Amino acid sequence: MQKTPLYKKHQSLNAKIVDFNGWALPVQFDGIVQEHLHTRTAASMFDCSHMGEYRFKGADAIERFGREVISDPSKIPVGRCRYGAVLNESGGILDDLITFRMSEDELYVVTNAGPIESVTERFCADNQGAEHVSYETAKIDIQGPSSRNHLLSAGFEAAQSLKYFNSVWTTWRGHEILLSRTGYTGELGYELFMANELAEEVWDVFHGMDGILPAGLGARDTLRTEVGYALSGQDFDETVTPLEAGMDSFVAWNTDFVGKGALEAQRDRGGFQRFVPVRTGSRRAPRHGFEIKSDGEAVGVVTSGTFGPSVGEGVGLARLDEKYASPDVVLTTGPKDIRLEVAETPIYKEGSCRVKI
Repeated sequence: MQKTPLYKKHQSLNAKIVDFNGWALPVQFDGIVQEHLHTRTAASMFDCSHMGEYRFKGADAIERFGREVISDPSKIPVGRCRYGAVLNESGGILDDLITFRMSEDELYVVTNAGPIESVTERFCADNQGAEHVSYETAKIDIQGPSSRNHLLSAGFEAAQSLKYFNSVWTTWRGHEILLSRTGYTGELGYELFMANELAEEVWDVFHGMDGILPAGLGARDTLRTEVGYALSGQDFDETVTPLEAGMDSFVAWNTDFVGKGALEAQRDRGGFQRFVPVRTGSRRAPRHGFEIKSDGEAVGVVTSGTFGPSVGEGVGLARLDEKYASPDVVLTTGPKDIRLEVAETPIYKEGSCRVKI
């Protein structure tokens, strides 16, 4: 397994390490539920150095990148971020991503670890202005209602007024760091991208503060499921299109991109499954791969499922036949017929991610 620059820090804290897409990452430190609730009420720090990062410089590089993704990078204002995806020719999702517009002639793009080789080929093979910087970049996420206070205490003054889904290059102790107000928890949070050699210093600064604790992949998963954030490779893959994954609003139909023809055909044809959150109303949790039924007839599949500590019941994400993909529809799932109700997005509605500061 590959190791992040913070691997020794995790070992020193007796974290439980697991293999995540070929990376040795902490699944938990003191317990998934404890880490989940601490993120919801205070702030936690996550090592996300396994993610993929790319830089695109120059108008030509940006234009070429735009042909690969469903979003339109030319429409992203400087300082803003936008969600999107890269597809195959059949319209299936190779990976989802976030594009940061750092200046008029520079993009910074963040992807996932799983399909990084395929994504890199797509982004960099025929684009001289593209630079793959994943393996020299560390990423630390600070997430939770008190995260802004911790950023300011650490000397990240740019967090003072940074708006939701905005980003900026900033200088910290003489080093360049990309700071974005983004995250994967539903809470007020920030992501910091830095050179590998700086990661331990940044980690130690935050770890030494009162009120902030390390958290692992387990809490990250329960947090994102409660607010309806999909996971690449689990909630969707190359057999699932953006329309089936609930990404309709992120598709720039007026642009040309790989897979557009197949996606347009599916849109016009209709009849595809819809991506929805689900809840059980009990402590029983749906699980990935569970078939969903209505009166014994298969109508969909659970793509993610867990017990939601903040809502006190089983929660999940699912793809359902369109007829059943409406709030309050009651279905069953799993080998023991767990009751399943289609919910509104997000299930956990008290998240602080969009709070105005």
